[in-house]
Order: sequence, then structure tokens, then C-alpha cells
Amino acid sequence: MKQIIASVSLLFLSYIGIAQENVTYQKPPKEILELADFERAPSVSMDTKKEYMLLSYRNTYKSLDDLNQEEMRLGGLRINPITNISSTVTYINNLKIRKVKDKNEIQVKGLPENAKITNVSWAPNEKVIAFTNTTANGIELWTIDVATAQAKKITSDNLNANLGNPYSWMKDSQQLLIRVIPANKPKLIDEKRDLPKGPIVSESEGKVSQNRTYQDLLKNKTDEANFEALVTSELKTVDLNGSIKNFKTAGMYAGETFSPDGNYLMITTIEKPFSYIVPLSRFPQKTTIYDSNGKEIKVVNEVPLSEIMPKGFSSTRTGKRSMGWRADQPATLHFVEALDGGDQANKVEFRDELFLWEAPFNQAPKSLMKIPQRYGGVMWGNNNFAIVMDSWYDTRNTKAYLINPSNPAMAPKIIEDRNSQDVYSDPGNFEMKKNEFGRYVIAIENNKGYLIGAGHTKEGQFPFIDEFDFGTLKTKRLYTSNMKDRKEDLMSIEDLKKGDVLVMIQSKNEYPNYYYRNLKSKKLTPITSFKNPFESLKNVHKEVITYQRKDGVTLSGTLYLPAGYDRTKKDKKLPLLIWAYPREYKDKNSAGQSTQNPNEFTFPYYGSFVYWVTRGYAVLDDAAFPIIGEGTSEPNDTFIEQLVNNAEAAINAVDQLGYINKSKVGVGGHSYGAFMTANLLTHSNLFACGIARSGAYNRTLTPFGFQSEQRNYWDVPQIYNGMSPFMNAEKMKTPMLLTHGEADNNPGTFTLQTERYFQALKGLGAPVRMVILPKESHSYVAKENILHLLWEQDQFLEKHLKN
Repeated sequence: MKQIIASVSLLFLSYIGIAQENVTYQKPPKEILELADFERAPSVSMDTKKEYMLLSYRNTYKSLDDLNQEEMRLGGLRINPITNISSTVTYINNLKIRKVKDKNEIQVKGLPENAKITNVSWAPNEKVIAFTNTTANGIELWTIDVATAQAKKITSDNLNANLGNPYSWMKDSQQLLIRVIPANKPKLIDEKRDLPKGPIVSESEGKVSQNRTYQDLLKNKTDEANFEALVTSELKTVDLNGSIKNFKTAGMYAGETFSPDGNYLMITTIEKPFSYIVPLSRFPQKTTIYDSNGKEIKVVNEVPLSEIMPKGFSSTRTGKRSMGWRADQPATLHFVEALDGGDQANKVEFRDELFLWEAPFNQAPKSLMKIPQRYGGVMWGNNNFAIVMDSWYDTRNTKAYLINPSNPAMAPKIIEDRNSQDVYSDPGNFEMKKNEFGRYVIAIENNKGYLIGAGHTKEGQFPFIDEFDFGTLKTKRLYTSNMKDRKEDLMSIEDLKKGDVLVMIQSKNEYPNYYYRNLKSKKLTPITSFKNPFESLKNVHKEVITYQRKDGVTLSGTLYLPAGYDRTKKDKKLPLLIWAYPREYKDKNSAGQSTQNPNEFTFPYYGSFVYWVTRGYAVLDDAAFPIIGEGTSEPNDTFIEQLVNNAEAAINAVDQLGYINKSKVGVGGHSYGAFMTANLLTHSNLFACGIARSGAYNRTLTPFGFQSEQRNYWDVPQIYNGMSPFMNAEKMKTPMLLTHGEADNNPGTFTLQTERYFQALKGLGAPVRMVILPKESHSYVAKENILHLLWEQDQFLEKHLKN
């Protein structure tokens, strides 16, 4: 099999009248290859006491062979029907443990051969770690004793991970609730051999029903039967010795969560009827509370089929939603209900209402708070303090309210009221800690909490820790990071009395590593020491530049210049590559803010142009491309004009620095960035070429909105048509490289979008090349495909830009 896969050719899709060629996999030039073919550092997780850390290792890329597995696409899922886990999962292949204060890493003993590890989680007591391993036939459950670093298998490979993690830790840390493939699971139907019993019929009852263009939906009765067979599980319990007991008979279990005290279990099941219009997240659901022995207590929620979105994507369903356990109480549910009928067009004083419902759920739920905007979550603290968030799609406003959960009559106090896109005003996030139930709550001491902020400002980034007084609502600055030539991220407060904080420090050449910082002595104690795998970028020049659009909006981007380039003489004019992604805003102030930091580690990856700084190009990465719609206007009303103005400002800014040949500028982007690229080449003469990856080019194929656009095609057909490169294909005369994954799973960016756009451009005589990457989804993961993509891009840029 592997030998066959290795010889797979990359195909340019063939249509009548369109040239086809077979291209075997190629590798990029050595400057790019040595950056792309690197060994990935491990991921780190720690117990809450910061006594032990788990190091997780995985391959840098998947292989094409990894992607060439059995797959069924049903109800929005992509499933391997043999192993019963998502076909898109990325596996860990090794685990090590070390004490945080010890430098020695201990190899976990007894791991499965050719391990395919995922779903890693610490037990509530943090003395054991569980993980699943995927065999050729299915999913096994394993555990690791942290103190001895010894792994042990505790189930056979019959777990069902088709709906996500197939296990949940129980309160005692000695048992786990697991989803198991039923012994009488029906045989899957081969649709190629199954004769249909009749046509497929869909009908509209005259109700407005606006939905995104979802992929991988159910299509017929065969799909329905296979979906039900694949997601149905039995619930069992297993202890750390592998002793298994029955818990619940077969059902389509979609979520199981224990109450904080462990005495109750909330189980959500998928119900019928299924839909051919929406994915499983909007199928009917039922949520039931059981005791810890599996005895039913009460059905607490029943959600009907949700095919109807009456007014755009900010609509929400009616009935109970966002149901979960209150983290600071033994067994109390919280949930919200819409007060505006779920329709954002309705003018009401309050949009949502937050309720509490105490076990054993034989009394009516109690209202805790009516919420002016759409509910955005809750952080529980204790009996006296909790924080509720809301937001509104149209204004980008977000608020945080301090409430007293024990006294609903007490008026909420607004402690945050800002534009969610205004990063300079972000007050930070409250430090959280585990309580006696093992749940995360706001860390409160003497009626004070602690905010950790990213610290973005006009002058740069200065992360901070603030003390917040819940009585006065005032903050006091405890620490501001102001490292020169390095970036410090504040991860968590370990011991405020001692002044110990966990931080992560990096620079453009220094790989991110963990340290303890003492706020009193300023001393740094290293915890990890991961090496920089990209030494060839060591002498590359990197800086964040700011500049203005013609309407005064401040823009920014990270500029890279080749190592050894003389920035004083500037006698060699470089070709410039711009990589960007448009983002919508409701005000110019927020659009002009920057979160870029020149001291952030330079991590090249296939999703940017940074590689090409080693090939003699100047690169402006993550260039700001805001699309602004202030007041009653919408961002997309002037999309093309703003897009061109952004590009023109970026090119002029780098040109004024004296580094580039203004006639040799290329642009690129992925997804909505590809849509941007196609429009820029269509509606301007600023670029010599462009690279567009996995984009959507015909907005009439996403008729009920895209990105933040709430209006549908029939509301504003001129906007949809004017923004669609496909509709303006006759204007595109600039060389463009189109790439797309053969199996794109992203709503709206069907592979067909690129294929049809290429057909149009080819037929109209545009200079365009299309590459369809075998087996790839919206993001590319196979090493063979990624290296070939880099080769394609390099060949294209050398031909159309550098030479």
C-alpha cells in the first residue's frame, strides 16, 4: 500500500477542452526544505500543583498514507468506520513525564507499539492520566500512573470515538465512563450495492430557513442508517484494573458530564428525525439527568430539529440552551433561554435569561439574571460572586456583569463595556483555580480577583497582572512585563504571596519556553529548554511596520528581509510578497489596532510566505486588511475599494523604506485570503502575480451569508455579484496559482469553487494554474502535499515574480 501511495501523482483536473498533466511529487529547494522538514517540539501539560508535566510528541506532518484511510462523511462528521474515530484526528506517538523542578525526562513505559495516541486527560486527583490508542481495528483505553510513568491498557479496542472523546473520568479517579460499540451493531450498508427504494424528496413548508452551505450532510436513508449505526454506543464503567460493568443500554450518546460532587450525570442523546439540510449539531437532542448508578432522575431538556434560522447567523434557537453544571455548587444546572424569540431583528430590552436549577430538579428553575444582549458565558466564583458575559453581533459590543448568585434581586454591576475588537481596552481574563470539586472557578482571595492581560497598546505589547476588588470594582496594577527583545506571556499565578508566576518567554530566534518568574525578585527559573529548529532564519531581519491607508486608518504588518541585506545602502531592490486575511470591523479605531509583536518567535509554516525570505524576497506577513462598515453601513458595501486601498498602502509603505521593486509584488492568502487575492488581481494592477489557496470565488454559492455578512443574496445581489471573482473573471489577466484540497470540509469552500473558477479563467484566456491536493481537507496536513505545494509556489514565484 505505501509503495503505491508514494507513487501517486498530483493531477490537474481534466475537463473537456482543458489541458491535463501528471505531476509527480516534488520537493522545494533546500533553503525552504530545511525549514519545512523539521522535528516538532513536544506539547506540554502540567498538573494544577505544577509538580509533574506531561510531554506529548507527534510527527511534524501526517503522511499521504495517513489520509488514505477508510472514510465516511455523514451528518457533518468524517469517520473511519473501521476504527470508529474521526478520520481527521492528529495522533501523538510518544509520551514522557518529568517533574517540573527536575530536568530529567522519563520515558513512559509500556506504551503500545506504533502508538496512535489521542484524548489525553488527567484524572481529577491528577495521579493518573488516561488516553486512547487507535489500533487497526478500533480504540483502546489506556492509563498512566504518573508517579511511576507506567502505562497500562484497561479495555479492548471496542470504544466508540465517532462523536469525540469516548470516556469521562468519574469523581473518585478510580473509574471511567466509556462509550462502547454495541455487540449487536448492524452491518454498514454499502450504498454502491444497495438499490434505492425510491427517490429522495425534500419539501419546504413556506417558512424562512436560512443556513450556511454545510458539507458532509446526510443525503438518503442509507446515510441515515449508517450514521445511526456509527454513533450508537453502550455506556459502561471501567476501573483502573480493567473491570467493566454495564451502565446504560445503547443510544446515540453525544455528551456525558458529571456534576461537581459526582452524584449526578447529565447525558445528552441525539434523537430522530435526522436532517439532510443541517449537521448533527442541529439534530433533535434530549438531555437527561441520572444518579451515579444510572437511575433516571429527570429529563431536563428536549431540543427539536433546528433547520430554521429565520434571520441570519446571529439568530438562535428558542428553549433551553448552553446547559451545564455550576462549577462552585455540588449539583446545580445553569442554562439560558431566548427572550426575543431567537430573532435578532426583534427589538426587546432583554435578549436572554439565565436560570439556575438545583438537584434533584423537582422544583422549577429560578431566574438568576435577564441579559440585555446575547449570552456569552458565565464564570463562577463562589456564593457571592459570578461574572456573566454578553455580546451583540452588529455593534461588536461586549459586556461583563458582576452578579451575586445568592441574591438575584441585587442589580448586576457592569465591570466591562467595550468593543470586542478593541484589543487595546481588553482588561484581561480572570485567573482561575480548581476548587474542592476539581472544577475551575475564579480565584478569589479576600474579595479580590486577579486579571491577566495580553497588554496590547499603541506603543507595543506589555502583558500585565491586575488585582480586581469585587467590592469597589477598582483595579490595581501588580506587574507589567517590559522585556526588551523578548516576549513574555503570563500563563498563570502560582503563588501570589511568594510572587511566583508561570510565564512563557520567546524571541524571534528563541523558541518559546516555560519559566517561573518571581515578581518580587524578578528572578527567572527555567522549566523547559526547547531548541530553535529554524537556525537558518537566525540572521533574517524582522520588524513590525505601521503605515496609513488613504482614509487615515492605521495598518501594520510584520516585515522580513533576507539575511545579509544591507538596509542602509538599499542598492538591491527586492521582490515583495504580501500574505494577508481580510477582517471585518465596525469602527476605524479598532481596525487600526495591532497585536503583532516583533519579538514573537518566527515559526515558518506552509500557511505563510516567510519561507521565501531565504530565497531573496522581502515578505510582509499578516498584513492588516481591515474591511470597515461604520454606523448603518456594512463592511462589504465597499469591500473591493477597501481591499485595494489596503494593498496599495502596504506596497507604498515598504517601497518608501527603499527595499523593493514596486513592479515585482506578489500577494497570497488562504480561504477568505484566497478570495481576497482573486479580487485584488481582478480589480487592481498592483500585483505581478498571486497565490490563492482553498478559497470561495462565487458568492452566489453561499447565498445565506459568509464571514460576518448577515444579509442574504436576495437582499443585496449587487454586493454578492460585485464581490465574486467568478462573476468578474473576464477582468482577471494577472498570473495566479490556485490550489485546493480535494476533500475540503469547510462550509462554503467546496473544492468545486476552485474547479469552476479555473474553468472560467482558462476559458477566458487568463494565465492560471490549478493544483488539487489529493486527500486534503481545508487545511493541508500530509507531508508529501505540503512539500509539493511549497515547490509549486516557489516555481510559480520564480517564474512570474523574481525573474
